[in-house]
Amino acid sequence: MTTAASTPKGERRRAALVAAAAELLAEGGFDAIRHRAVADRAGLPLASTTYYFDSLDELVWAATEHHGRAELEAGREKLATLPTENRRVDVVVDLVLDLLLGPDPHYEAVVLRYERLVGTGRRPHLRPLMRVLSAELRELLAEIFVRSGFDIDADRLERLIALVDGSVVNALVAVDPEPRTVAARVLRDALS
Repeated sequence: MTTAASTPKGERRRAALVAAAAELLAEGGFDAIRHRAVADRAGLPLASTTYYFDSLDELVWAATEHHGRAELEAGREKLATLPTENRRVDVVVDLVLDLLLGPDPHYEAVVLRYERLVGTGRRPHLRPLMRVLSAELRELLAEIFVRSGFDIDADRLERLIALVDGSVVNALVAVDPEPRTVAARVLRDALS
């Protein structure tokens, strides 16, 4: 027997709900993902969220995966368009920060990103997914550095990520309006 969820129309509806939830996640964090908000954003009936997803946690998981994979794909596409020879440090810094902080440099966007990352710790169902996405992110970052002519091993990569994260968190605590600028300066210094 074919269920409505496995039909092309059902798959389109499910995908629309996931995309809507991912948008809400990016705009307002985990708390923004609610059945009604997702259905409204997707332009679908409220009941569709519970029809296509067994729980709100399942919908949050799907949105988190969708959002994370979209960011990784955008990073891969950007890397593919960049020349591999004589890549300037500033180009590498921007690409790395797009992946670590997100492409939106505004204060609120960076705050939301770090709230999501920290909030994963309170959502055990997301931990396995975040481990997978984190591993893929590290592979992409390593490729960026290798293709850019930087000799970065796994330990140094972890230190660079920690350096960026620490500088961003310190900037957020100090309510610095430009945490990305702070992180760029620190990463640029570490790579020079």
